[in-house]
Amino acid sequence: MDVIKSTRELGKAMQEDPRFVEYAKLKLSLDKDEKLQALVGEFNIARMNIERISTEENRDEEKFKEANLKLREIYDNIMNNENMKAFNQAKEKVDKMLSDIFALIQLCAEGSDPETCEVPEGCTGSCNTCSGCH
Repeated sequence: MDVIKSTRELGKAMQEDPRFVEYAKLKLSLDKDEKLQALVGEFNIARMNIERISTEENRDEEKFKEANLKLREIYDNIMNNENMKAFNQAKEKVDKMLSDIFALIQLCAEGSDPETCEVPEGCTGSCNTCSGCH
């Protein structure tokens, strides 16, 4: 079996993993959450407003601070949305899975035995064996 074919099999296995299935389902639910989508729209407008204010020649600092506070408030509302919370938790699990996969691939590329090498948990002090921070 060649490496590319094996990689495609790995990709298929990843997409069948319950962590990925949950992540994909929750990702779709974000698109259907009208309240969340409205908040995202507000956030984008608020971000553009901050960019506009920050490029003004004689920027009004008070206006900039108010716009920044508004942006943070909208961001907090987005992050506190129940669908967003569930999605972020699922994403963390998928990110961890990917990090472990990358770490195993790295170990194998460095000559470790694919059948017995283990992903180190926590920081070993060596970036070569790192599966990513947190």
